[in-house]
Amino acid sequence: MSKNVIVTGGAGFIGSHIVDALVLRGYYVTVIDDLTTGKRANVNKKARLIKLDIRNPKLNSLFKTIKPVYVFHLAAQMDVKKSLREPLFDASVNILGSLNVMKSAAEAGVKKFIFTSTGGAVYGDTKKIPTPETEPEAPISPYGVAKLAIDKYLHQFWRVRGMKYVSLRFGNVYGPRQRADGEAGVVAIFAGRLTCGLPCAINGSGKQTRDFVYVGDVVDAAMKAIHKPFVGTVNIATRKESSVNNVYALLAKNTHTRLKATHSPAICGEQLRSVLDWKKANKALGWRPRVSLEEGLRRTIRWHRENNKV
Repeated sequence: MSKNVIVTGGAGFIGSHIVDALVLRGYYVTVIDDLTTGKRANVNKKARLIKLDIRNPKLNSLFKTIKPVYVFHLAAQMDVKKSLREPLFDASVNILGSLNVMKSAAEAGVKKFIFTSTGGAVYGDTKKIPTPETEPEAPISPYGVAKLAIDKYLHQFWRVRGMKYVSLRFGNVYGPRQRADGEAGVVAIFAGRLTCGLPCAINGSGKQTRDFVYVGDVVDAAMKAIHKPFVGTVNIATRKESSVNNVYALLAKNTHTRLKATHSPAICGEQLRSVLDWKKANKALGWRPRVSLEEGLRRTIRWHRENNKV
């Protein structure tokens, strides 16, 4: 069987960690990334990098040439705020771009398609906490709408074209290599600033909660998704609720700073609570979170100190 794998967005935060894990397992990895937010330096030296926008029509012939056995699709417009400002652009990348990747994968005979979706943005504000996959989806941002649309398209591709898939609905992923300029989360922003002795601002009261899951744990879920027979959607999270204030306090403690966080105005429409149930992932993939928030934050701080990323 072919050992060729394609990872879109493989120069980014989560994608580069997935590439590392695949290379370690002996796969021949091609990374497709337009380097808008990803970094060439993140890409494993044993992987091949092709700079290309996922909306490019050349993608189809590229897939047919490589003949990947698996595709990991992480390339995306990741900024929720930008999706609110520019919904047409968000849809062009996250819906039309993703459809281009899916169509190319199906026509190249891919054995399995692994998609990185999102939990909080797809479910929206829900009454059931922790939120299971059976909860009705009610996204309140174009970004969340696009992720949900691709989940539905993947189901259609499987039923009509026979392309097996797993959609991993992540909690708030954090860890080494996450950009500290606001790419995806408060942990990277706070850790980057505190390790450089700079003050931090918390949006709103800071009482809003999230389910923070370490990048190593989500990579483990992605690897398990390759070989398990399961097809469908699963939450990948910790089932533990942590406030932004608590995360700041833990980071401040671990960086030995006396800097007090300031509070800026709340973001309009921001979810107050987001916690995901991972029981289905345990049953379907044999997965469970391993790294505690405290340990994950220590590892993240260590990386920021070594790399001084702000």
